[in-house]
This record gives sequence, structure tokens and C-alpha cells, in this order.
Amino acid sequence: MHENAPVLSAKLRDRVGSRYSQRIRKAGGLPAVVYGHGKEPVAISVDARDALLHVHKGEKVYQIQLEGESAAQVVLLKDLQFDHLGTNVVHADFARVDLDERVHVRVPIHLIGEAIGLKTAGAVLMHPNNEIEIECRVADMPEGIEVDVAGLEAGKIIHASDLQLPLADMKLVTEAGAIIAQIIIHTHLEEAEAAAVAGQSQPEVISERKKDEAGA
Repeated sequence: MHENAPVLSAKLRDRVGSRYSQRIRKAGGLPAVVYGHGKEPVAISVDARDALLHVHKGEKVYQIQLEGESAAQVVLLKDLQFDHLGTNVVHADFARVDLDERVHVRVPIHLIGEAIGLKTAGAVLMHPNNEIEIECRVADMPEGIEVDVAGLEAGKIIHASDLQLPLADMKLVTEAGAIIAQIIIHTHLEEAEAAAVAGQSQPEVISERKKDEAGA
């Protein structure tokens, strides 16, 4: 088993559909589906509070302990569905996996160190991509990748291709040129506003136009 995989106790759902899923959520459950590995999809429910606690921590691999079964299934969280406001998780999809199976997963990026370039006046550290996609074994899936930015100078960029993945057999799926961290020099807002104003035409002065028309 995956050493750090949380165990989620699950029950079979005998009925599916929005009405029954709503009842499950009101009772504190989270409707879900387990599929893959040549087996039929199974509709289940797990404890919402327990499951979402791990989801919000960024956990990807789980053990589903289905009621009445002795062995737990190792699964990978594949998708979350949210309500119409996009705030609450209302459904989860889990895919059965083997620990030796190679999968594509998104891994969070953690910047460490204080960039030397920030000592430059007006310097700002940009972090446009806070996660990357990699290919790796399920058993080797990292919780995150640390990127040391201490040596990053003003005007310099750390691309995805510059990252050192934890294991040699891991592969970068994210575009190599994706920017992970960059130091830019902040231009003064007043200068930007002045340039914008300079590019606009002057508004017509109605009183002057009417005076000219009257004298014509």
C-alpha cells in the first residue's frame, strides 16, 4: 500500500441521481464513483468531512475501504465536481490504480529562499505557475516540489525545464518553457497612466464648439 495514502471508509450507493445524491450530502456524505482497471464503475459514498479534509491538504492517492470487503482499493483522485457557485465539492471521481502504474499528476510548487534580485529597487517576484504536471509511478508521487529561488537575479527566469524532479525516472509533462518564477522591475504606475492618457484624444469642449458655430 501507499505509505501515506489516507483510508476512506465507503458505502455502496444503491441508487444514483441528483435527488439521492442530495440526500447523501445532507446526511454528511460525499457521493463518488470508483472506476478503471477493467472493472465496472461503482457508485459509493464517503464521509464528506473526512474526505475533504484530505482533499484540501492536496492528497491525490487514497485507500477506499468499501463496507463488507476485506481489502482496500488503491485509487487516484481524478476529478472533483463543484456546486453552481463553484465553492462546495458535490461529487468525486476515483480511478483504481496499481502502485507501479505510471500516471500524469499535477504537483504543487513551493518556492524557498529569498531571491537576491529582490534587493534591486522596484523588483517584484512573479510566480505565474504554482504547480506542474509530471509523469511518475503512483508509489513515487511527490507531495510537492521545492524550488530554491535564492540565486534568482532581477530579469532572470526559472522555467519548468530548469526544475530538478525528485527521481530520475520522473518526466516533465508541463511545457518546458512555462515560467515558474521571475524577477521583474516594477514600472511606476504614474508612468503607465501618463502613457495611457497621452494616447487618448482630447475631449471636445462643447461650449467652444457652440461659440465657433455662432460666429460662423
